[in-house]
Amino acid sequence: MSALIKGFPEAVTITEVGPRDGLQSIAQWVPTEAKIEMVNGLLAAGLRQFEVTSFVAPRAVPQMRDAAEVLAGIDRSFGAELTALVPNAKGAERAVEAGVDAMVVFMSASESHNQANVNCSRERSLEGFREIVRIAEAAGIEVKGAIATAFGCPFEGNVPDSAVADLAKAYADMGIRRITLGDTTGMATPPLVQSRCRTLAAEVPGSDVTLHFHNTRGVGLACVYAGLLEGTTRYESSVGGLGGCPFAPGATGNICTEDLIYLLDECGVQSGVDGEKVAEVARRMEDLLGYPLPGQVMHAGPRLALKPRDAVRSSSGSAA
Repeated sequence: MSALIKGFPEAVTITEVGPRDGLQSIAQWVPTEAKIEMVNGLLAAGLRQFEVTSFVAPRAVPQMRDAAEVLAGIDRSFGAELTALVPNAKGAERAVEAGVDAMVVFMSASESHNQANVNCSRERSLEGFREIVRIAEAAGIEVKGAIATAFGCPFEGNVPDSAVADLAKAYADMGIRRITLGDTTGMATPPLVQSRCRTLAAEVPGSDVTLHFHNTRGVGLACVYAGLLEGTTRYESSVGGLGGCPFAPGATGNICTEDLIYLLDECGVQSGVDGEKVAEVARRMEDLLGYPLPGQVMHAGPRLALKPRDAVRSSSGSAA
């Protein structure tokens, strides 16, 4: 089946980041068993790429203190790629011991956000990544590179294409081919997405780009649409729309996985994921957390989820 929109790819890959990016900023403790249940439920829905957890200092992100236990409890029979975010060499060593399939290193396109997020300069971040890559290569584990604030910084404003391209080139020089552009505070717009995608295609042609949007200003899926028109086939999203960077003012949830699947399904783009099964997991997470999640399809249902005529009250007025 071909995509229904001219220029769209026939299929895309979705990376589920809810277990890490979705849960990291939640103050209430989410039990380890619930995290494992969430991932296993999403595996059953067809997702095969996950950012499961992060090996950061527990004092910095307490929600991730059970990283190794979560990885140990996930059903590996599905053959999914389980990735963890690592901030430094110590985190990389812990990730290797826990049996991750891939690691993610991360830095910001803006200097000020990098200082706020990881308390060091971009140059120092890059220096540390070389040691992480060495540890990962010795263990036969791939490293991916994420660029936060790739579409704008809450402290500095606009981020030029050149700043994002320079970091992508620095990653490429380390042998990191898979690069994620992160919309940390929802500052992306369709024109910015077009510009970033075209710049990286021209200046870092060997890179495999993933787009990661937040819905802070309500245009997250519009940015996905722009990415699809550019031929980008990798996207990150979070079940129920969970998430938001704890070190960026104004950050809200990631684009919602089941909403993304709905968009793809309606456009004839294959993802291999059952959106209704993802919505079921989202509703279970909503019950667990005790407050509404921002996902829309999980509440409204798909477009053709018909209801009986007597499901709503009829108007009691008479025709004029």
